[in-house]
Amino acid sequence: MPDANADPLIVAISSRTLFDLEDSHALFEAEGIEAYAAFQREREDDLLTPGIAFPLVRKLLALNEGSPPEAPRVEVILISRNSADTGLRIFNSIAHHGLAIKRAAFSNGAPPFPYIRPFNADLFLSTHAEDVAKALEAGVAAATLLPASAPQHRFDQLRIAFDGDAVIFDDEGERVSREGGLAAFAEHERSRAGEPLSGGPFRGFLDALHRLQAAFPPGLDSPIRTALVTARSVPAHERVIRTLREWGIRLDEALFLGGRSKGPFLEAFGADIFFDDSEHNIASARGLVAAGHVPHGIANRR
Repeated sequence: MPDANADPLIVAISSRTLFDLEDSHALFEAEGIEAYAAFQREREDDLLTPGIAFPLVRKLLALNEGSPPEAPRVEVILISRNSADTGLRIFNSIAHHGLAIKRAAFSNGAPPFPYIRPFNADLFLSTHAEDVAKALEAGVAAATLLPASAPQHRFDQLRIAFDGDAVIFDDEGERVSREGGLAAFAEHERSRAGEPLSGGPFRGFLDALHRLQAAFPPGLDSPIRTALVTARSVPAHERVIRTLREWGIRLDEALFLGGRSKGPFLEAFGADIFFDDSEHNIASARGLVAAGHVPHGIANRR
C-alpha cells in the first residue's frame, strides 16, 4: 500500500525547459548579461509561451488534484541560471498558467546543480548539458532537453517512456555489445537471464514514479502510463523482464524493437517525455515527442 507520508516525487527543471526563452537567450549570447537583464525587466509583464517540458510539468502537478489520500505528492522546483530580478518574468508566467511551483533557486549565472541534491530532487531536466552531467555525477537522474515549443497535446494521461540499458539499467549490455558485437551481447544476456541487471541512473526516479503510480488503479484509467522502449530483442528480453520483476516495478508497456527506429513507436505511445542515452535515438524521437538525452555510460564517453 502506498504511503501518503512517503517522500514526494520531486522534479527540478530549468526555466528554458519550462518556457520558450530563446529570443532572450539569443540576446544574452550576442550582447551579454546586461542587455539580457534589461530585456527581461522591460518585458516582465509579457507572458512567456510554454516550452518543451511544460506539458509534462502541468500533468505532473495535476496528479495532486483529486488523487487518493494515500498517494505521494508531486512537487516541481525551478532551478535557473537567472537572477531573482530577471526571473520575475518567469514567475509571472508561472502564476498566469496556474502552475503550483513554490520553490526555486536562482543562481545568477553560476552553475545551479549544487542545489539539486538539497532539494531532494528525483529528476532534473535542463537545456544545459554541463549541469545535467554534474547532476548525474551527484547521483540524480537527469537529462538534457533541446529548447523547443511545447509538443502537441494528445492524452490527458501522463505518459513517460524509458530506454533500458544505461538509463533504467546500468550499461553492462552496451559495453558487451560494443566490445563483442550483437552475437556476443545475445549470448551474454541469454547466459545471465536469471541474474538481475544492476540499476542505472534512472533507477531511483523509476522507483519514485512507481510508488506514485501504485496509488492509482492499474490499467488505462490510471493517470500515469509508462513504457520501456528498448533496442533489445528476443532472447535479450528475458533478463529485463526478470529484473523488473525482482525490483517490483510496474511498467505498463514494453517495446522490444530489435534495432528499429524508436521515434515512430514513441509517437504511437504518445510519450510526454522519453529518456535515452543514445544521441541517435534522441534524434529519431525529437520532433515527435519531448526527448531527454541521458549522457551516461559507454555510449557517451568521449
